Parts: sequence; structure tokens; C-alpha cells
Amino acid sequence: MSTTLNVSSNKLAQTHNLPSLVHRSNVSNMPAQSMTIIRIKEKQLINHSFTGDDICSKNIPAPDTDCLTWIHLIGITDNEQLHQLLQPFNIHELAMEDMLSRKQRPKIEDYGHYLFLAARVFVYKKQKLQYNQIYIIIGQNYIITFQFEPLGLLHIIRKYIQHNYSDIYRKGIDFLAYSLLDRIIDDYFVTVDEFDNRVEGVDKRLFSNSNKNLLILIHQLKRDASNLRRTLSPIRDIVGRIVHGEFSMFSQNTHVYLLDVYDHTQQLMETLDSARDTVMGMMDVHLSYQSNHLNEQMRMLTVITIIVMPLNVLTGIYGMNFDNMPELHWHYSYFVVLGLMATIIISLLIYFYRRRWL
Repeated sequence: MSTTLNVSSNKLAQTHNLPSLVHRSNVSNMPAQSMTIIRIKEKQLINHSFTGDDICSKNIPAPDTDCLTWIHLIGITDNEQLHQLLQPFNIHELAMEDMLSRKQRPKIEDYGHYLFLAARVFVYKKQKLQYNQIYIIIGQNYIITFQFEPLGLLHIIRKYIQHNYSDIYRKGIDFLAYSLLDRIIDDYFVTVDEFDNRVEGVDKRLFSNSNKNLLILIHQLKRDASNLRRTLSPIRDIVGRIVHGEFSMFSQNTHVYLLDVYDHTQQLMETLDSARDTVMGMMDVHLSYQSNHLNEQMRMLTVITIIVMPLNVLTGIYGMNFDNMPELHWHYSYFVVLGLMATIIISLLIYFYRRRWL
């Protein structure tokens, strides 16, 4: 959690006077499918992880009013298996259908005894902005999180719980839900910061002719900005609805923390809008620069054409095969014509130089 842990610094965090942000943990050794169950009691923390055939309903504890339960599912894409795992919590089939969708826009829905929240997180992989779905079910004493692949996103929350489980137990399940939302928003700061660095990098190369694909890069940044904003806007609305007391699952004590999350979403939107305006400006400047560069090339070609035209006239005149052309029989005519051509060339060059065409 950004509010308690001291982690690596981030330029965007420093700009907005935020705490240092955490990056994702390494996922290379994580299994493709796993189930982690954390049970939080006032004086006890129980943590179990399951893989393979152990991911089954018999290992899922029934909802207990004496403890807070967090079930984290990764890579469970089989519909029947997911139904069996969530059966003890009476999750609606529409919510489970949404959980198996990889293209669900951020939203929050109230199913009475639990809230269903869909969110997205972004990361740059191989120079491309990619997103992953995250689903959160918030019940009275339990939270279920689901994602399609290991992301290394919530590892820092588990570390926080290990050192502060008694405090989380006293604050309730809504504080744990806030911690997850806060972690998702913190991850956006890292992504938006990288996006901002890419914008600055392209901006520095804006007047360079070495990169012929600059317009493609600018268009890619424009598309990345649209994708990030299209996701951040509904996430901000979700946090806003929670802060305004639309869902009784969150107490007034947690609203204070959620106000901070809402403020962070506002800052992200402002930073993203500013970067997007910069990208749009870069596109206009780049097109204007290319047009101006083309005009300069055309002007140079025009200068060359104007210089060559009188020379062509002279060579054309004396290239005619008439018998009565006295200059052709003059001993110095060749040198006079060459001198005249040189005079024309020098005169035109001086004229164009004074007119700043050269």
C-alpha cells in the first residue's frame, strides 16, 4: 500500500507529492493457476496457497463472522470449476459470467449481500500497452479477487497484511477492499508515468529527420492515452459512488481513505489529459514541420529550375542548325557564351541569397 510502505521512487509521484510507488513483483516463477486463501483474525493470520488439483471447493472455508477472508484466484478459466469454487458464497451467475470475460469495462454492481467490481490495469510489454482484467467481490466478511494470469500486483498487499493483520481486522473488510483499490490506482501511476516518459522521448525527437516512423509513434501514444482515459474515467466514477455513500458496505471511517484514492484518480486524469494534449500538439507540430521541410525542398528545386531555365534558353538558341548564325563562326563565341552563363548563375545566386531563399 502506498500509504504505509517505503518503495522505489517515481517521477509522477514526486510531481504530485505522493508517497513512493510500488512496482509489480516478478511473476516468472508463479504458477499459471493458483488459489490463495488468507484468513485474518484479531490475533491470528492463516495463509494457504493451492495449485493444481488442490484448487477445489473443499479447501475454501465457509464465510465466518469471526474472521475476514480473502480468496485470490488466478487463471481459473473453466466455467464449471469457477462455479464450484464460488458456490459457498452464493455468487450470481451473471457475475460469474462477467468474471470469465477478458473485455469487461470497469463497473460496480450491488447484488445485495455483496458488491461486484470489475477493473483493469495496464502495463507496457514489448513497447505496447496491454491491459489485464481484475475482478473483486466484496462481501460482509470476505473478499474474492480474480485475474486471468499472474500479475505480481497484489503481492505488496499480502505483505502488508502479514505485518498489520490485527489493525485490518479491527477496521473491517471494507478497509481491505480500500487497500485493493488503492493498489490498483497506484499501479496506474507507474503506467501513466511510463506513458509520460514516452511522450517526452518522442517530443525530443520531434524535429529530427532520423526517425521516419515518428508519426506512427505519435499515433500510438494517442491511442494509448485514449485507452488509459477510457478506463480511468469509469474507475474514478466507481470510487466517487463509493465515497458518496451509495454502497452501505463501506463505512464512514473507510470513506476518509477512499477520498484519498478519489483524489489520486483525479490527479491521474489531469496528468493524462495534459499528456494527451501534448501528444495532439506534437502531431500538429510534426505535420507542420514535415510540410515546412517539404516546402524548403520544393523551394530549393525551384531555385535550381530558375537557374537552369536561362541556360536552357541559350543552349537552345545556339543549338539550332540555321546557316545564317554569325556567332557560330566567331573565334571567341564559345567563351563568351560560357561567361554569360556563369554571369547569369552568379547573379541569380546572389539574388536568391539576398532574398533568403538559400
